[in-house]
Amino acid sequence: MTDAVIVDARDTEDAQTIRTVPPAVRLPKPVQGVLLAGFRRWFQRNAAKRYGPVFTINVPFFGRSVVVSDPALARQVTMASTDDLINVQPNLSRIFGPGSVFALDGKEHRARRKLLAPPFHGQSIRNYEKVIEEETLRETATWPEGREFATLEPMNRITLNVILRTVFGADGAELDYLREIIPPWAKLASRWATLPKPPFGTGRHSPWGRLEEFRRNFDRTVFALIEKAEADPRLQDRTDILALLLGSRYEDGTPMSHQDISDELLTLLGAGHETTASTLGWAFERLRRHPDVLAKLVEENDEGGNEFRQATIVELQRNRTVIDFTGRHVKAPHFDLGDFRIPHGYQVMIAVANVHADTNAFPNPERFDPSRFVNTRTPTAWIPFGGGTRRCIGAAFANVEMDVVLRTILRHFTIETDDAPDEKIHFRGIAFTPKSGGLVTVRRR
Repeated sequence: MTDAVIVDARDTEDAQTIRTVPPAVRLPKPVQGVLLAGFRRWFQRNAAKRYGPVFTINVPFFGRSVVVSDPALARQVTMASTDDLINVQPNLSRIFGPGSVFALDGKEHRARRKLLAPPFHGQSIRNYEKVIEEETLRETATWPEGREFATLEPMNRITLNVILRTVFGADGAELDYLREIIPPWAKLASRWATLPKPPFGTGRHSPWGRLEEFRRNFDRTVFALIEKAEADPRLQDRTDILALLLGSRYEDGTPMSHQDISDELLTLLGAGHETTASTLGWAFERLRRHPDVLAKLVEENDEGGNEFRQATIVELQRNRTVIDFTGRHVKAPHFDLGDFRIPHGYQVMIAVANVHADTNAFPNPERFDPSRFVNTRTPTAWIPFGGGTRRCIGAAFANVEMDVVLRTILRHFTIETDDAPDEKIHFRGIAFTPKSGGLVTVRRR
């Protein structure tokens, strides 16, 4: 692919205003597609070394795309007007449904975020802390002592149970069923989310057929829960997310449709538990190998503080980035990004792991060092939740969840440390996790 030159007629007075798209990766389109789908972090890191912090790729599914590793330009992308950049196309609404916030842009997106915001701020989140602690204690009650085990799946169970209880408010047969069907769906969906659906029928036993069957079962279960909630005479007093969504209204007084609620609840369940669990899995992998950090966390925890624990969570999300991709689609005739002009129809992708490894923003970026975030404002180059109008609406919830889980475990367990080699980074389709599952050995305090 050759570098294109785009000239705006308004700029012809000065030849120096001519801009080009960024340099292009010179590999066949199918090869680039395989690298992006299966080896994304390696591909983005090495392409940035060769072509610089902004380069162009051409891949199946997303098409011509500009990849950004520079923190300042990444911020320019996240803060751009929604008239210029919309959500990346295609996006996760293929998995979560057309009523998901991922599918919306402009006024519709702003209106939906306004409806979704109340459960994820202030007192609402504080109401959920007891649920998080209860689920942590329930899961850790059977942890083995003195024997190495993987923490990733236990963390997945904690975060799934937390989101189910905070979304629906209580246990029951329907929630037991969702606990059964969501984990295999999440694993399957994460592997196929960035691959195109074939234009022909693939059969009920194919990945796409299985995803469609899950969706029918999920909708049927959620619609039953909605009917129960609407018949509950105490619905107005409930604080679960389903009750809050049923009671919410757009500015014109209309409620969300049941299908849109189901799409949003699947979005919360799908995007809200696995990423948090993956970060917690990395927490144990990192703490096992950093006794100084662990000792400081334990001392602070015993004294009732949380400043260093918060810094550790922030550093975990930087040093072991779980979601390393966020993107936009150029809706305007063009989008000026630094010295480049990106044409209409291109995607603009932020290589989050590359931004988190920027040496100017984060000196010695390979070092796991929570102290870099103590008594300092978190830099704009820290973007595990994205940024701007599309920043993850559950960011504050995820932070509280990780804080309470770590606080509870550190209170009840001693984590053994050693000099084991770092676990390799494993790509699960969307999230990056410890390859061995965050192995750790603990003893009860």
